[in-house]
Amino acid sequence: MRHIARLMRSASLNGYVELVKSLGRDPYAFLRAVGLQARFLDDPETLIPRDAARELLEITARATKTEDLALRLAAQRKLSALGPISLVLREEPTPRDALDTLCRYLKLVNPSLMIRVEDADSVVIIREDLLPSPGLPMRQSVELAVGSLFRMLSELIGPHWRPLEVCFTHRPPTDVSAHRAFFGRSVKFNQEFNGLVCMAIDLSKPRELGDQVAASFARKFLEAELKDRSESVQETCRQLILALLPGGACTAREVARHLRVDRRTLHRRLDAEGLTFSGLLDQVRSDLVKSHLREGDLPLSEVAELLGFSSPSSFSHWFHSLFGCSASQWSKQSAEAAATQEA
Repeated sequence: MRHIARLMRSASLNGYVELVKSLGRDPYAFLRAVGLQARFLDDPETLIPRDAARELLEITARATKTEDLALRLAAQRKLSALGPISLVLREEPTPRDALDTLCRYLKLVNPSLMIRVEDADSVVIIREDLLPSPGLPMRQSVELAVGSLFRMLSELIGPHWRPLEVCFTHRPPTDVSAHRAFFGRSVKFNQEFNGLVCMAIDLSKPRELGDQVAASFARKFLEAELKDRSESVQETCRQLILALLPGGACTAREVARHLRVDRRTLHRRLDAEGLTFSGLLDQVRSDLVKSHLREGDLPLSEVAELLGFSSPSSFSHWFHSLFGCSASQWSKQSAEAAATQEA
């Protein structure tokens, strides 16, 4: 069984080599350090290990002391980097339609990324969730995802467009000026989600249509690719758990409903892969809580809520049973270990 969600297009690293060279460092040394070959970047459609790409961004940012590394990469992004999907997006009648289409075909671009679009009166909230990589920091990957989405919407709406808010769950960098300059407004950190808050009217602006014939051919190709792209039940469930946790409705029954099967069928399919739903739920929660504690400063009560716990006490009990200490103790130990590593 292929674990598609653990792979991503090498197009996500477009411009990496040139950027690192401009910073006076050897990009090929960083690529070798994470097990990536330079030739993988020649073809944007080449699938590369997701975790290697994420680690590459983090070690490069640290070594070059460039906190806004991901935003510098995102600044070079154009809609065409999405490949055939860009042909379809350009021909959608409104930016909102293009956004919905992107969500449909997103697994063909980056299977580990989830985009959820929520309407709230006159605004639209666009949440971006990355399936976590155990033990790996996610800051640069998250900022690349949000920055790339911002660039895509700017191309669809207009170069002077700006979102109402830009949100990140991790703590702010030492200097936030680069983030303000990139997004054109103040950026919020230590928030409950990663993504953008936009005016609904901006996303509903009609667009001039061009080559509908090319878009039609591209859509047929994408639909065929979507049918051929298979994922394990494990990866599909991980994505659903990630989406359902903050709402507090992440149960086996609810996941089965989204998969359009009954609960017994879900358990049987997971059992065939040597998994249980409760075990998978704990894995996702474990990866998420470690990310929150390492990279953000949200109160533990809010972290508990984002992980779908009904109360702080139930979260505390779960955490201690899994990690053998309290969340605050784990956070302190992690910070001390990180400081020792950097020293």
